[in-house]
Amino acid sequence: MQGFDGKVALVTGGSRGIGQAICMRLASLGAYVLINYASNRKAAEGVLAAIAKGGGKGALLPFDVSDFQGVKEAISGAIEEHGPVQILVNNAGITRDGLLARMKEEDWDAVLSVNLKGAFNCTKVVAMPMMKSRWGRIINIGSVVGTMGNAGQTNYAASKAGLEGFTKSLAREMASRGITANLVAPGFIETDMTAALSKKMRDRLIDQIPLGRMGRPEDVAAAVAFLASDDASYITGHVLHVNGGLVCD
Repeated sequence: MQGFDGKVALVTGGSRGIGQAICMRLASLGAYVLINYASNRKAAEGVLAAIAKGGGKGALLPFDVSDFQGVKEAISGAIEEHGPVQILVNNAGITRDGLLARMKEEDWDAVLSVNLKGAFNCTKVVAMPMMKSRWGRIINIGSVVGTMGNAGQTNYAASKAGLEGFTKSLAREMASRGITANLVAPGFIETDMTAALSKKMRDRLIDQIPLGRMGRPEDVAAAVAFLASDDASYITGHVLHVNGGLVCD
C-alpha cells in the first residue's frame, strides 16, 4: 500500500477506540492527521503524543460535529493552516440505548445529530476544497447494527443505516471529481464500550461470530487505510463489513 505523504486527514472522534486506531494508522502511513474530539482533550493529546513518538505528524482539532457553525469555523481554519482535507473519516458517534417505547425524544435526537448530521456537517465543509483538488477519500464509519438491527438501539441503528444511504448517494455525486465515498461497518469491536460488558454477555456475543473473537480497533483502521489508498481508487459507494462473519452481506 502506498503512503499518504503530503495528504491531510481529518478523523472525527479520534481521541479513543476505533478513532484513535484510525489516527495512528493514517499517521504511520505519512498523513498529517487532524484529531477531532468534543471534550476529552487529555485523551486526544495522548493520541497526538503517540503519533509523534512514532514519527508522525498531526494536530488537535476540537469541535462538536453536530454544530454546523462550529464545524465550519474549525475545519475552515484548519484548511487555511494545513491545506485542504483530502481524507475525511466520519467516525464520531454516540449511543443512547433504550427500548423505543421508553426512549426519550432527546435521546433519539442526540444520536441522530451526532452520528448522521455530524457526517453531513463535516462532509459539507470539506467538499468544495476537496472537489477543487480533484482527489479525495470520504470514509464513514457505520455499524453492523445498521444492517441487522438490534433491540434497544432503534436510534443508533437508524443513524448508521442512514449513513449507508448517505454514503451511496455521495459516491454518485462526487465520483466525477475523483472523490470516492465508502463506509466501513464494524461488528463487535474491543473498545471501552464492550469492555464494560459482563463476561456472560461477551461470551454470548462471541458465540455469534464465526471467527470466534471480537475485532480490534486496528482491524477497522486497516480497512479505512485501504479505502483511503490509491489501491482502492476504483471502489466507491461500497459498504465494507468488518465483523468476523457475524453478517455476511
